[in-house]
Amino acid sequence: MQFKIQLREAEDNWEKNLKTKINHLETETFELKQENSVFKAKINQLENEAKEMKDEAKQMKDEVKKMKDDLQRKLDQKEKDNQKTKDEIQSLRTRIQQLESSDLTMQQDTIKQNQKNEKIEENMKHLIHKTEDLENHSRRDNLRIIGLPEVHDKRKSLDIISQEIIKENCPDILEQEGKVEIDRIHRSPPELNPQLTTLRNVIAKFENYQTKEKLLQAARKKSFRYHGTTVRITRDLAASTLKKRKAWNIIFRKARELGLQPRINYAAKLTIFLQGKVWSFNKIEEFQEFVKKRPDLNRKFDVQAQNSRESSKDCEIEKIFV
Repeated sequence: MQFKIQLREAEDNWEKNLKTKINHLETETFELKQENSVFKAKINQLENEAKEMKDEAKQMKDEVKKMKDDLQRKLDQKEKDNQKTKDEIQSLRTRIQQLESSDLTMQQDTIKQNQKNEKIEENMKHLIHKTEDLENHSRRDNLRIIGLPEVHDKRKSLDIISQEIIKENCPDILEQEGKVEIDRIHRSPPELNPQLTTLRNVIAKFENYQTKEKLLQAARKKSFRYHGTTVRITRDLAASTLKKRKAWNIIFRKARELGLQPRINYAAKLTIFLQGKVWSFNKIEEFQEFVKKRPDLNRKFDVQAQNSRESSKDCEIEKIFV
């Protein structure tokens, strides 16, 4: 009986202990459940945070990849641009070389052409001089009569008038039968221009060159007259030669004023007598250089006037042409 009581007590104690343990386990289980719930919440939070971080990491990775792609694209574009620039620079260098080569060729061609032009110009000058000289020689038997009134032409022929001029001014050179043989004689220009006020010159070609020279020498010594009018007898030269001679007019007059005994020799050369010596000048520039070296003359000559090529109405030097 006691045993049963002890057993009963033991069972009650065991049951009581079991309940206590169960309660304790239940309490722990509840606490564990709560903790588990907290852990789950934290886990979920961590999972969410991890997901967000993963998304952010993916986004950052995408952005980094995009940046790398952009950078690579820019590098590729820059390399293309650099290559294009290099190609353009090379093309420019090639073009410059071609232009330099072309320019050098053009310069060489220009030099050759200039040399040809200079040669042609020299030949032309020579031909012009030769032609002028030939024309002057073709006129060697001619004389030019200046200042003869044209009113006389209506009453007498020029041939008769020329014979009367010679007979009146230098009868000693008359040939046989009291006359001088003239091949032909005419006014120049042949047609009268009513707008011109100056008299036309008379050109006479003589049969005998010596007779022509005698008449010219006589005309240098004195002024010829015809029916009260002064006429001048000069050489008949090419128009270009006459122009060159007239270019000396200003210098000629000044030189004569200074007593330098100027002369215009064939074809258009000036000679002066200075300090016991004869000086000759083919061009006005030569005379200017000569004067510059002599202060005494340089003060007396107007260089600008000497350089002038204007035609002078005063033809006084024509009667001293040689």
